[in-house]
Amino acid sequence: MNSREDRFADRTQRLFKLLVEHYLNDGAPVASRRLASHVDVSSATVRSIMADLEARGLIVSPHTSAGRVPTDRGLRLFVDSLISVQPLDTRSVRHLRSELNPDLSTDELVSTASEMLSEITRMAGLVTMPKPEPEQIALRQVEFLRLSGNRVLAILVVDEREVQNRVIHTDREYDESELHQAAEYINRRYHGKTLSEVRSGLVDDMRADRDRLDRLMQTAIDVASKTFAEDQRPSRPYVVSGESNLVDALTNTQTVRDLFDAFAQKSAIIHLLDRCLHTEGIQLFIGAESGNRMFEECSLITARYEVNGEVAGVLGVIGPTRMAYQKVIPIVDVTARMLGSAMTASRA
Repeated sequence: MNSREDRFADRTQRLFKLLVEHYLNDGAPVASRRLASHVDVSSATVRSIMADLEARGLIVSPHTSAGRVPTDRGLRLFVDSLISVQPLDTRSVRHLRSELNPDLSTDELVSTASEMLSEITRMAGLVTMPKPEPEQIALRQVEFLRLSGNRVLAILVVDEREVQNRVIHTDREYDESELHQAAEYINRRYHGKTLSEVRSGLVDDMRADRDRLDRLMQTAIDVASKTFAEDQRPSRPYVVSGESNLVDALTNTQTVRDLFDAFAQKSAIIHLLDRCLHTEGIQLFIGAESGNRMFEECSLITARYEVNGEVAGVLGVIGPTRMAYQKVIPIVDVTARMLGSAMTASRA
């Protein structure tokens, strides 16, 4: 659609833009008669232009009525070439800034950003948790609680506010006293160290002569080595808010069911969001562009957010293909910037 021969004449472009804007606003097929009232041409000329647009695969008649709606391909052209993005209003900017308070924990900031996206757009807001970097995350405190069998709950406090819980499987059962002493030893030895430094220190400890290690150190090494192992890093889930908004926005009941299943299973959406980690700026998937059947009647608008200058995660909005793109795009963009700034300030 970028070649010269495919460029619209000004009149054709204007009519196409009007059709899409009417459709996005009203959600109904747009008749040629309605478009003719906005331009100084006859209804016959408008119908001829509509036939040409339909032949190009940019619009379609959904049923026997004379009205037409844009296809996914047409919406893509509109967003890429014809959209007039509206800056986010001052009131919404102030509201976002006040809610995304750097004093909040990472979990609270992610939840708040998701809620804000849903509240402002009236669609579903999605935010991935920031990807943990062991080189940057510092251990503040660890506590071990005995569970049944050879299982232990490790409670980690990192970066001042964040709490992580990990269930580990140990080589043997430990009593509460042993676990308490092991936690005290690790807190004394590794407090303030990054998770990478903790792992490195544990490797050095394990290389020491086992015969020279007392029972306390052996217990601490066994429990800690499993707590801080590479495969114990928490997966990077996402937080979603406003799923109920999609019930009214989407007309196909099966589509709604499929989306709710996707939200519950998470893997399909995480895969889609992770695709956005490697591209700068706003990313937009319209309908079938996502490559997943369950999103064929939806659009997803995303943006990366950065912490301390590094890409940390993705946030976005999912809703029907008939959404106000010119309004939603700046909301996603500004929220990503503000979330990144708040997380950076919270870690300072």
